[in-house]
Amino acid sequence: MICKRSLVRRTAAVTVAGAAAFVLAACGGNGDDTGSAGHGGHNSSTASASASAPASQGQHNAADVAFAKGMIPHHRQAVQMADLAPGRAQSAEVKKLAADIKKAQDPEIKTLSGWLTSWGEEVPAEGAMDHSMHGSGGMMTAEEMTELENASGKAFDTAFMEMMIKHHEGAVEMAKTEQADGAYAPAKKMAGQIITSQSAEIEQMNKLLGNS
Repeated sequence: MICKRSLVRRTAAVTVAGAAAFVLAACGGNGDDTGSAGHGGHNSSTASASASAPASQGQHNAADVAFAKGMIPHHRQAVQMADLAPGRAQSAEVKKLAADIKKAQDPEIKTLSGWLTSWGEEVPAEGAMDHSMHGSGGMMTAEEMTELENASGKAFDTAFMEMMIKHHEGAVEMAKTEQADGAYAPAKKMAGQIITSQSAEIEQMNKLLGNS
């Protein structure tokens, strides 16, 4: 009888231990899956990578996040400046340049915002550039923006190009930093495109101003 009870106890203990091990293994498995999917899909399966298209392009780092967060308000201000040209510019070249800037940078703002969202990062608020970014990265101050808004004709053309050269130079520097320090391939590719297109526009504006 004693033997029988011991055997029953032993069997019960083994069953409980087995069940506990099974539960632990199951929990551990879920934790691993969640962990890998939560880091931009570093080690996640193809299924989870394809569920988040931007993350499937590879891992990102702090430099990529800084690039996206800095370039969004920077681009927004360039588009804001370009929006002033149709009603104020005298030169057809300046009007076309402004249209080209808007056409290139509007889609990039959407792409950069999409990356930040997919990384679980906050997209800069619309008014972010009014507070934190003036005077850095070639950003215009509130006074400079007011000066541009109040100008027209030849005076607008000159002010627009002088300010946009400074603005573009800031963007090129930010893009070079991304190429040097970033890890996310699509962001580095965009940085390369920004360097090429905005350097060409800087050259064009300098020629129009008679600086070269």
